[in-house]
Amino acid sequence: MKTNILLIYTGGTIGMVKDYETGALKAFNFEELVNNIPELNQLDCEIQGLSLEDPIDSSNMNPTYWATIATMIEENYKAYDGFVVLHGSDTMSYSASALSFMLENLAKPVIFTGSQLPIGDLRTDAKENLITSIQIAALQSKGKPVIQEVGLYFEYKLYRANRTTKINAEHFEAFASLNHPPLVESGVHLNVHHSYLLKRPSKSKPLQVHKNLDDNVMVLKLFPGLNHEVLKSALQVTGLKVLILETYGAGNAPMDDWFLSEIGNAVDKGLHIINVTQCSGGSVAMGLYESSERLKQMQLINGKDITTEAAITKAMYLLGTKVSRRLFKTIFETSLRGEML
Repeated sequence: MKTNILLIYTGGTIGMVKDYETGALKAFNFEELVNNIPELNQLDCEIQGLSLEDPIDSSNMNPTYWATIATMIEENYKAYDGFVVLHGSDTMSYSASALSFMLENLAKPVIFTGSQLPIGDLRTDAKENLITSIQIAALQSKGKPVIQEVGLYFEYKLYRANRTTKINAEHFEAFASLNHPPLVESGVHLNVHHSYLLKRPSKSKPLQVHKNLDDNVMVLKLFPGLNHEVLKSALQVTGLKVLILETYGAGNAPMDDWFLSEIGNAVDKGLHIINVTQCSGGSVAMGLYESSERLKQMQLINGKDITTEAAITKAMYLLGTKVSRRLFKTIFETSLRGEML
């Protein structure tokens, strides 16, 4: 029995073809997908497609579109065995991370993929990324999907989506997951690393889709020379509920009295401040050095080894669920979808 895979096209380079007369890129008709990629006929699965009414450049992605994508999956969840979301690479890690939190009790694969070059380009990476993403989404074992989480596939590797960051705008290997190994590697064979997959309970619960996201979230990256007035202005943004503070190294910050005073006062007034390292790899370890010990004493939230993309979307998700202020810190510091240690 063939597996049913739903392609969801949101926009991005992977859905573009080049007009060789003008050199311009234009979106191609996904109903003619098989004509553009005849290799899809060799896959042992049925493929259907859906598209955003008006596909967008991923730079325009926002939580409203995330809710639309989640709704597409929700409405087609029972009819399909897996989902492949075609998305521009610039904000793919944000969208894929968001969907990982929005789709609670997910028991089927949702694979995000895209490309650096359009499908019609001579040296495109789009075909391999798309074909292998569909293959991975169709993997079954004992009648159940092998992948039961949101993943991101790019350049021969499937990563846990909420562990990824875009690291390169030009190379085909555009994404990295420095704090978690790949789930699947593609070579002559698909090598599934079963021990790294998200463990699911034996008794699966029905899918819950959380579409209410609160975007009163901001990121502030520390840098030598950050002055008092800039920090003060950031902390006084109207309606701000969560500040993700990108600190140095293992979670370190300046020891200036004015800095610690402003941060402490903001926490006392109810602002959630999440300590995330600005390093691509590694983890926050508050208390390891004196500078981070002060932040720990002020009850900053320990972001551990979470990516900034996952921290932003997890914060939006938790705010949207109306979790109490008292529980926010505890829940954020707990891994919900394999996004942190």
